[in-house]
Amino acid sequence: MNFNEFELHEDVLNAVDSMNYQQATPIQEQAIPYILSGKDLLACAQTGTGKTAAYLIPILDKVAHESNEHTGALILVPTRELAVQIDQQIQGLGYFVGATSIAVYGGNKGPEWDQQKKALTQGADIIIATPGRLIAHLQLGYVTFGNVKHLVLDEADRMLDMGFLSDILKIMSFLPAKRQTLMFSATMPPKIGDLAKRILQNPEEIRLAVSRPVDRIDQQFYMAKDEQKLPLLLHLLSQVENTSMVLFTSRKSTVEPIVRALKKLGLAARGISSDSEQADREIVLREFKNRQFPVLVATDVLSRGIDIDNLSHVVNYDVPRDPEDYVHRIGRTARAESKGTAITFINEQDQKYVLKIEKLFEKELEKRSITQDLGLGDAPLFEPRRFRAAGGRKPGVAGKPAHKSAGRPKRRKPKKETNNPTQA
Repeated sequence: MNFNEFELHEDVLNAVDSMNYQQATPIQEQAIPYILSGKDLLACAQTGTGKTAAYLIPILDKVAHESNEHTGALILVPTRELAVQIDQQIQGLGYFVGATSIAVYGGNKGPEWDQQKKALTQGADIIIATPGRLIAHLQLGYVTFGNVKHLVLDEADRMLDMGFLSDILKIMSFLPAKRQTLMFSATMPPKIGDLAKRILQNPEEIRLAVSRPVDRIDQQFYMAKDEQKLPLLLHLLSQVENTSMVLFTSRKSTVEPIVRALKKLGLAARGISSDSEQADREIVLREFKNRQFPVLVATDVLSRGIDIDNLSHVVNYDVPRDPEDYVHRIGRTARAESKGTAITFINEQDQKYVLKIEKLFEKELEKRSITQDLGLGDAPLFEPRRFRAAGGRKPGVAGKPAHKSAGRPKRRKPKKETNNPTQA
């Protein structure tokens, strides 16, 4: 479907044309008419389907037709990176419309706080905000949201996972009861349905099934113990030139240890997690995008909503517990018709999560065992039911097995865990 068929404002059509948008994606084709008609909407669509433009384009159309003395639309997002990205997209699309926007995020007061306070006081057409930061401004009493006509909750499932429910409800108490509310979520767990019942009025609903990764992604699964993962990765990358890679780990406590281990192996790497200072995160992301270093180690703060082009590799240091998170992670590569490689390491404890991925893909995935050929020792056998029955033993310290035997663990007082670079 062509964007001309939506009967958008001429300025918005010029903006869409300037961004080189050709045909509407499925989520855009379904969502834009509902939003233009003023209906509430609950939409489930994964990252990379064009959902941001699916709500920005009709909101900008409304901005082009409306006269807002203060803020007309509020977009809530889970992370500062997503807030910045959406703000940049609004600047691109909103140029022809003359729309104003500001991203409200960050943990400390300073020049950014004063700039945000000024924008919130004077108003902007669109405010993009993380819940915690916006709450901090709202509590000081100078924010005027009485004219907000559109509320968007983007990555709603991730916001709930991060514990923002009470903040979301508190923010909504500052908004007019009469408004359009749009919820976009990558997954649809029961808690999303419960929230939708509380905040949406007779909503339309769109559910796009989680699509399988594009064929251009070469998915490789390797059996590996924790202490084998990094030397195995170094071998896999030894024949690759011009690597641009994001390595995902599920634990923020392992980001820096992995970075240090990679540097010892000769790979220039930097790390980013929710614990990183805002300024540091922005610098690291900018330098990575500019190819100043080849390997970025990150938690799932980057797996959704971050647009990094031309990644050659995505590495799952450990298997995501949610198969849809696996899709989001590896979807960072093979963008814009390019090819990419996704490498996933499977240790004993993560094998049960591979079964979930196979269920989503409706096929058995090939698991490779090459550590013995590389002189790194035997790889674990893929026996998910065995390890699930054993109760999920804790991973061991690098270079040391978690137990001497792979059989049933003995009852004994648990030892204090050690933080190490290869603990998944």
